[in-house]
Amino acid sequence: MKKQFATAILVLACAAPAQTFAQNAQGAQSKDQKPTFAGVFERGISQVEREVIAAADAMPEDRFNFVPPASMGDFKGVRSFAMQVKHIAVANYAFGSGILGEKPPADKMGSENGPANITSKADIMAYLKDSFAYLHKAAAAVTDTNVLEEVQSPFGPNKVPRLSLMNIALAHPFDHYGQMVEYLRMNNIVPPASRPQK
Repeated sequence: MKKQFATAILVLACAAPAQTFAQNAQGAQSKDQKPTFAGVFERGISQVEREVIAAADAMPEDRFNFVPPASMGDFKGVRSFAMQVKHIAVANYAFGSGILGEKPPADKMGSENGPANITSKADIMAYLKDSFAYLHKAAAAVTDTNVLEEVQSPFGPNKVPRLSLMNIALAHPFDHYGQMVEYLRMNNIVPPASRPQK
């Protein structure tokens, strides 16, 4: 009985965020309005953008380069909190450029952790926000007629459908958002999404 109850709680806990995501993805469209690929992608990007930016902003400036200490386990070679944020941004630019079928902005790329010269919290936050603006621009360019058109992958020699790039662009930030949340918790900071609603 306890096992069945625990399973039911787990299913409900997982279903609630999925339902909220689906409602947010549907947005405020009226029942008469036909959803568009661009509209659905725009709302999905807005949701992940809110979560990631709030989490990034929650880390104090003096802890922005936090890496878990050796006393917490073997974290040798992991990305710092700042690198997690910059990695999300550089990936946003890569996905966006692929969807748009254009070269990524050279001054925004750098390594997989973004440009080395972007180091302050203010500059990293601006870089992150600009990357989401670029991803919104890419989403707005997706139409019923080009969504399945193959474009050059930003990650290799293959061509992939725009839809594939947009799906990964929506999922990828959440991988690193989870790591950001762990880093916040290690610094005794409650992530904004976990704080009581006012």
